[in-house]
Amino acid sequence: MDIILVPGFWLDASSWDEVTPPLATAGHRLHPLTLPGLESADASRAGIGLRTHIDAVVAKLDSLDGKVVLVGHSGGGAIIHGVADARPDRIERNIFVDSGPLGEGGCINDELPADGDDIPLPPWDGFEDADLVDLTDGLRTQFRSRAIPQPKGVAYDKQHLHDVRRYDVPATVIACEFPSSLLTEWIDAGHPYVAELARIRDVEYVDLPTGHWPQFTRPAELGQAILKAMDRTA
Repeated sequence: MDIILVPGFWLDASSWDEVTPPLATAGHRLHPLTLPGLESADASRAGIGLRTHIDAVVAKLDSLDGKVVLVGHSGGGAIIHGVADARPDRIERNIFVDSGPLGEGGCINDELPADGDDIPLPPWDGFEDADLVDLTDGLRTQFRSRAIPQPKGVAYDKQHLHDVRRYDVPATVIACEFPSSLLTEWIDAGHPYVAELARIRDVEYVDLPTGHWPQFTRPAELGQAILKAMDRTA
C-alpha cells in the first residue's frame, strides 16, 4: 500500500529515513514528504500556511491510485486530519505519531516564537522535559544541525474543516510523551484537547514511551509500530 509520511515541524522527508526500512521490506510504497518552505534553510516561507501544507499532501495523494495510509508526526497530525477532511474516501487509515487531529478553528501552536515568516527551532529549554526524553546530546546536535525554520503560517493559522466523513477514517495514535491511558482519561472527561479525537469512530492506541521525536530516539520501534498498524489495516 502507498504510505504518505508527513514530518513534524522543522523536519523534511529525510527525518523518516531510519523509520521506513521495515515498511519497505514489507512491500509498502513509501512517500516521505518535504513540505513547502522546508526545502532548505534558505527557502522562502512567505505566504505558506496550514492550508498550503494540507494542499501539498492532497496533491500527492491525488497523484496515487487507490486508497492510501497517512502518517503524521507532531504538527503533521493536523495536516493529515485536514487531508482526511478533503479526501475522506481516499484514506485507509491515519496514523498519528505523538500527535492527533486538530479540530475546526484550532491552531497547531501560535505561541512558538517567530522571526518574520520563520519559526526557528527553539532552544532546548523552550521545551517540556517530556518532549526531550531519550533525546541525547548527540541526537540534539544532529537534530539542530538538520532543523529548517518552520513557516509561521503553518503553526499560527486556524484549521478549517468541512466534511464530517473525516470521522469515518480509522485512526491509530502512537502515544509517546503521554501514555494512551491518559488520552482516554481525557476523552472520558470531555477535555477540549482531545475533543476532535473523541469524534473519530475507530481509534486504536499504541504506546511507544519516549520523547516527542521517536523517529530519532526509537526509530526501529516506530517503524514496527507503523507496520503493525498497516497489518491491522490490511
